[in-house]
Amino acid sequence: MGYMKDKLEESKTTMESLGKEYPRLMGPFGVLKRHTVEDEGALPVKVKKLIALSVALAAGCDYCIAIHTKGALDAGATKDEIIEACFATVLMAGGPALTCMRMVLDAIEEFSE
Repeated sequence: MGYMKDKLEESKTTMESLGKEYPRLMGPFGVLKRHTVEDEGALPVKVKKLIALSVALAAGCDYCIAIHTKGALDAGATKDEIIEACFATVLMAGGPALTCMRMVLDAIEEFSE
């Protein structure tokens, strides 16, 4: 398994463990996630997934980049759409976001296999 696939699996395991041990706290997070990025609304799901990826990139979080790159791809985003969204992030977040784009490129490659 590749690095980004490992990060995705680790994050799923962590969220499942927390959900079992702390359902009162994780439950509302799941509802928020569903209503903000998983359900159609004023914005299409694909756009919401790209926004989530942009925030993950700005934060430099390996786990979040894995989760949201996979989510964007699953929502139908192309590599070019993902990269364009990431460059909008670089505009606002600067060089650290640019260097973290390596993780996005790796995630696209791993999740497209």
